[in-house]
Amino acid sequence: IGVLGGAATCNSLGTMSSSPDGTSSDSTPGIFRSEEVCLAQLFLQSEAAYTCVAELGELGLVQFRDLNPDTSSFQRKFVSEVRRCDEMERKLRFLEREIKKDQIPMLDTGENPDAPQPREMIDLEATFEKLENELREVNQNEETLKKNFSELTELKHILRKTQTFFEEHEELHAEAVIASAEDVEEETHHHRGGNPRLADHAPLQLQLRFVAGVIQRERIPAFERLLWRACRGNVFLRHSEIDDVLNDTATGEPINKSVFIIFFQGDQLKTKVKKICEGFRATLYPCPDTPSERREMSIGVMTRIEDLKTVLGQTQDHRHRVLVAAAKNVRMWLTKVRKIKSIYHTLNLFNIDVTQKCLIAECWCPVDALDRIRMALKRGTEESGSTVPSILNRMETTEDPPTYNKSNKYTVGFQNIVDAYGIATYREINPAIYTMVSFPFLFAVMFGDMGHGTIMMLAALFLILREKQLEAARIKDEIFQMFFGGRYVIFLMGAFSIYTGFLYNDVFSKSLNIFGSAWINSFNRTEMADFTHVDQPVMLIPEKAYVTSPYPIGVDPIWNLAEANKLSFLNSLKMKSSVILGIGQMTFGLILSYHNHKYFHSDLDIKFMFIPQMLFMSCIFIYLCLQIIAKWLAYGAMAGTVFGYEYPGSNCAPSLLIGLINMFMMKSRDAGFVGADGKPAWGCSNNLWYPGQSFFETVFVLIALACVPVMLFAKPYFVWKADKERQAGSQHIQLSVRADMNGGDSEAEVVHHEPKSNGGGGHGHGDGPLDMADMMVYQAIHTIEFVLGCISHTASYLRLWALSLAHAQLSDVLWTMVFRQAFAKDGYVGAIVTYLLFFAFFFLSISILVLMEGLSAFLHALRLHWVEFQSKFYGGHGYAFAPFSFEKILEAERAAEETA
Repeated sequence: IGVLGGAATCNSLGTMSSSPDGTSSDSTPGIFRSEEVCLAQLFLQSEAAYTCVAELGELGLVQFRDLNPDTSSFQRKFVSEVRRCDEMERKLRFLEREIKKDQIPMLDTGENPDAPQPREMIDLEATFEKLENELREVNQNEETLKKNFSELTELKHILRKTQTFFEEHEELHAEAVIASAEDVEEETHHHRGGNPRLADHAPLQLQLRFVAGVIQRERIPAFERLLWRACRGNVFLRHSEIDDVLNDTATGEPINKSVFIIFFQGDQLKTKVKKICEGFRATLYPCPDTPSERREMSIGVMTRIEDLKTVLGQTQDHRHRVLVAAAKNVRMWLTKVRKIKSIYHTLNLFNIDVTQKCLIAECWCPVDALDRIRMALKRGTEESGSTVPSILNRMETTEDPPTYNKSNKYTVGFQNIVDAYGIATYREINPAIYTMVSFPFLFAVMFGDMGHGTIMMLAALFLILREKQLEAARIKDEIFQMFFGGRYVIFLMGAFSIYTGFLYNDVFSKSLNIFGSAWINSFNRTEMADFTHVDQPVMLIPEKAYVTSPYPIGVDPIWNLAEANKLSFLNSLKMKSSVILGIGQMTFGLILSYHNHKYFHSDLDIKFMFIPQMLFMSCIFIYLCLQIIAKWLAYGAMAGTVFGYEYPGSNCAPSLLIGLINMFMMKSRDAGFVGADGKPAWGCSNNLWYPGQSFFETVFVLIALACVPVMLFAKPYFVWKADKERQAGSQHIQLSVRADMNGGDSEAEVVHHEPKSNGGGGHGHGDGPLDMADMMVYQAIHTIEFVLGCISHTASYLRLWALSLAHAQLSDVLWTMVFRQAFAKDGYVGAIVTYLLFFAFFFLSISILVLMEGLSAFLHALRLHWVEFQSKFYGGHGYAFAPFSFEKILEAERAAEETA
């Protein structure tokens, strides 16, 4: 029994073979199933290991396993090389930051250089070391020069401002001396003969001391208040703003500063003033007392400033030249270093044999790529100059291989949709190929509008046509990247929406009369006048329509005028269509489960899971779909004879929902629609409407009910039976062996070896004892999930009808409440209003109906595929194939840089 086997293995045979889990190693196209993957062992000579791994990294088809899981990263053989690569990467990061700081464009040609040889690491390290030291020295010199330049600039402004302060002070002092002399003269005149000292009176001059410096402009008010309070008003502060924007000597950032000068008397006040200046981070500069000294210092400062400008310019030019030269190669250097680092990181996963001359690796690789891998190993060996070839051997294993699905830029969007639910179990059917059609179609069923679909398709077409330019631009916006990554999915969603909009005959809530309506006017002039003047809603009555022939394709445009019963008609159509589409997709999922069971040789699942599930689905839900189609085809508006019963008209059309309920209740019903008096019977829509209906529905219900215990008990029973037979055979073999060892002694002890449990969850059985209780719980969960899921999932597909209705009604409301209002105006006013309301209508259509409604329909289509469709056949218990690939490593590093 195939389901009892172990996990998949790969053998060395290229033809079809059977692996321990019963799967066949055939050449099924990878688009329908994941690629066949095998475990291989590599034997690489020490001198060739680096180049061989480099070639495999360029190939990108090998996933290495860690053969040293218990060894820490610091105890591995190539940890020193990895650290050297980290150091080189750090230096390149430093160069990159300096280049970006100077806004120098970095040359990025997209070139993919080969991984450097190990001996080239020394040259790269020397180059990076030289660049880093040179750049750090230049930066340090530049920083020192800038600091000196800032200090001299501040000193220049101090000398200028203090000179102004002193000149103003001297003028005020002269005026005070003159006024004092006049007062003395007047006082001497009034006190003749008095104290003779009054005649010799002169103004008293105090010896004041001062400090000068610069401070940030916003700190001046607090600085002034604290000086006044701390020194009790015994200091005199003058300050003036510096017009030029200076650079902070500590950080180099532009800052507004002011010059200040503080006059005081005594050493005690000097100490207080300096402490306050230090607390406010003010910078004090020496300032001479005499004007001549200040003038001489100012000339010296200006000379030094000019010299510093020259030296600073030369330093910046040298730094710029160094960075421009580095900018041409820094991206290529980063690529090389990352490749070297990834190679040594991979080599740390290998084992070393006892001779220290050979590295042993294990890896997963696709079977159809083995020849390409061998060629890559051969190239690596030749490049290294080794005379001993590298060896690749396929291994047998009981582990589950990783799942590898090939994809391209078109299919990767749909593959990501599937993988977001769960990575496929190894070699099970890949739903992505079917999702490429079903996903955009179900989306379009909910989003059907030719106008909105055209907008969506054109937007995606722009992204597709400009994909190379947009990829090169490397736009970092996350939302844009999401739309750009799914451009092919969006394109198909738009194209399918145009198709379903054509079927719905809906373009911005309006209809197109392409083929001419199939209805003939059944209203007289009086009724038409009522529609016009009384504002009575139009109702289309099929019995009075005189339809010549059906509309060629889609919905007849005349329904756009039937305000009274348009929704009733469209709701019935879309609801029944949703049921048919949903049951059809779920049935297709069951058929795919059969192919999975067949591929894995799981006969029990085919006999006791697929067949009962298919019967259950057919007897209830597929039967319902057939009823819907029969009702559409056979029961129209006109009276006649249908299936041998007289049909009086649309009032007696079968009610499928009530009929389904009566089917489960096995309720007896009358046959036909007309009573004995020839008139339509009461409740005629609930009667039997085809011969033998009661018998067939009873049989269908009984079959469906009988399938439930089969799904619940049959598989566990046969698994239990097979396990007993296996155990009995094992005991017989052990008894025979023990008897032979004891020389045929009839009293030989029977030894029974309990196999180890495989932890398979109870639903399968491998090398361990069968846990029947666990398996029954598992089987009960799946049976209940399927039976109830058939009902709930069918109801879930009604979201196709609900969202389609909501989208159509929102579109109609937007047209009626916004754009149609412009048509009520005439003349120039009407033209202006139409112009303005068109942009409002267009903006609301894009933001609400295309973006918001599109996102809603996308999420609902996603749920229908994940839950309703994939749950019928998709396990999703695998893990992704993650090969060692330079392309993916560099892409991940670039993405990390852009998001940082």
